[in-house]
Amino acid sequence: METRSRGLRPWFTRATRTLACLLAGMILLSGCAAIETSSPPQGRAETPAPPAQTKIDAFQAERLKRIMVPLIKVMDHPRPLDQVKIGVLDDQQINAASAGGGEFYVTAGLLKKANDEQLMAILAHEIAHDDLGHVAKAQALGAGLGIGAIILDQIIPGSGQIAPIAGALISRTYSRKEEYEADHHGVILLKRVGQPKEVMINTLTWLMQTEGTGGGGFFATHPATGDRIEALRKL
Repeated sequence: METRSRGLRPWFTRATRTLACLLAGMILLSGCAAIETSSPPQGRAETPAPPAQTKIDAFQAERLKRIMVPLIKVMDHPRPLDQVKIGVLDDQQINAASAGGGEFYVTAGLLKKANDEQLMAILAHEIAHDDLGHVAKAQALGAGLGIGAIILDQIIPGSGQIAPIAGALISRTYSRKEEYEADHHGVILLKRVGQPKEVMINTLTWLMQTEGTGGGGFFATHPATGDRIEALRKL
């Protein structure tokens, strides 16, 4: 990870005023997403159709629980599972983030494209940021975790009815030192649940091959370079 953001390219940094404007804009946009409009017949008000929503598969909810609970339990500072929340963003790019305070975001694209080891490594990195008390926080613009959130202490029956939240990930930047620390501590968490460091190394390599080093998704919010992989190999 380079000096810029959370995992593989600098987390988007914005001045307070810019963030406020973006938030307002995203709230407006998210309310209109997936709605096609056309000119209504004269004298008649148009009633827009509700946006189509992808549901969170119950299998994916259970998968998040199965992968995250062991990692949460082996943190240096474990969080009560009933206080850990995961918001699923309706975004097909591969991405994840720690929002601080035991709140995390994953994208629908990550759940769809990553295998269990890759998902575990990415979540281990984000949980490591939380465990280490790193101050940068992610936000989902245009939505809050109250909608479409999964709480780990129990997977809600019929969780397949929860709709992913609309929004885009943004965060203040982590320092290069914090990113390397999260990589290292993520490997420690993986080892505590019986996984070798190669799980993290292979996942970073997969991300670079899948997302490229200059695109959106995880690389837009997590700076990552070959140096990070080399650093992990030396552990």
